[in-house]
Amino acid sequence: MGQTISQKILAQASGRDSVLPGEIVWAKVDILMSHDPCMPGVASVFKKEFGERAKIWDAERFILIPDHFVYSADPQANQNIRVMREFAREQGVKYFYDVGTPDYKGVCHIGLAEGGHTRPGEVLLGTDSHTVTAGAFGCFAIGLGITDAAYALGTGEIPLKVPASIRVNYRGVKPRYVQAKDLILALLAELTVDGATYESIEFGGPAIEAMSVEERMTMCNMVVECGAKNGIMVPNQATLDYLATRTDVPYAVVEPDADAVYSRVVEIDVSAMQPLVARPHSPDNVVPIGRLRNVQVARAYIGSCTGGKLEDFIAVAQILRGQKVAIPTFAVPATREVFHRLIMTQIEGESVYQILTGAGVQLSPEPGCAACCGGPADTFGRVNEPVSVISTTNRNFVGRMGHKSAQIYLASPYAVAAAAVRGEITDPALLAGVCP
Repeated sequence: MGQTISQKILAQASGRDSVLPGEIVWAKVDILMSHDPCMPGVASVFKKEFGERAKIWDAERFILIPDHFVYSADPQANQNIRVMREFAREQGVKYFYDVGTPDYKGVCHIGLAEGGHTRPGEVLLGTDSHTVTAGAFGCFAIGLGITDAAYALGTGEIPLKVPASIRVNYRGVKPRYVQAKDLILALLAELTVDGATYESIEFGGPAIEAMSVEERMTMCNMVVECGAKNGIMVPNQATLDYLATRTDVPYAVVEPDADAVYSRVVEIDVSAMQPLVARPHSPDNVVPIGRLRNVQVARAYIGSCTGGKLEDFIAVAQILRGQKVAIPTFAVPATREVFHRLIMTQIEGESVYQILTGAGVQLSPEPGCAACCGGPADTFGRVNEPVSVISTTNRNFVGRMGHKSAQIYLASPYAVAAAAVRGEITDPALLAGVCP
């Protein structure tokens, strides 16, 4: 019986020739990541179970990245980061990307890729549900809880139930103002928030093969909103080229067998797709943007692991060039590297940074998760009022960005920028006459 990508990686990690969905395997861990909200709990459980003086399984494979509640005066947020620093010092952790240092990265999921820690064929764990982002590089990447992370930290292995796989093929050529965010929202509309519970979503098809690295990361990033265990795809040439500049650690690309068995196969033609929007208060409450007429929004937000990458900001700049935003618009780069590249990247002689700030966008120079997950009251861009917000982020649950009565719409960077200009949800194609 043929094996899917996830089955092959878990078989390899557990020393097996093959595995079946539903089996429990003991998988060797290649990379474990933790961040500021979870690391104090991980450290506490680790010391309780393995001893106060115990050493972690591998100081070069444990990655620490504060990102959720940084740049805040909140005492608990600051204490969490102090716990990370102390644990990293005690254990000699090689890759601790500490806030306030030249090594600091920003959002952990993008920082992992920038640091060369997302490699094909590996098992990557993280104490955050959006760790699934790394599946864009062909690795089995999953989020896990504090107790499981502490066990993996001490032993370098983890018990896992092998997920069944859903194959999703995207065919056709994307229209001009359709992005990866629209493609994954289309899948959410099809599967709903629990339609892939504890399954692997394996992406393929010509539209996926043609995607850039960052757009492929967006696809895998939001599979968890379907309830999926992980998202994964075979690296394309663009991804291999990216990896060549980030890591010299050997890896092997894993592809599914031609006769791999899937629990379901979903076919999506993108050729006639229009931008999509997820209405409050669920990521699967998806409609074509054309159905949302005269829907006013009071704020726009650009950022997060889903929508704060360089290409996301370039898309926003393409809409905003020569325009002014009509509503408060906040932007937070996912990482420090993204921020610097905003300054260096130009569109017809003008930097992306200049275009955004010239249009009136309030652009944070400090990367991080910021308002995507609400955060302390002084978090940049946090929603503290019962307003309507359109955002490039991944979740629009009640209270997700701060105020419990805020109405959060999820959309692509193009669509968020168009709404920022018009003050209402707008198909970015309608602004084509005034955009470069």
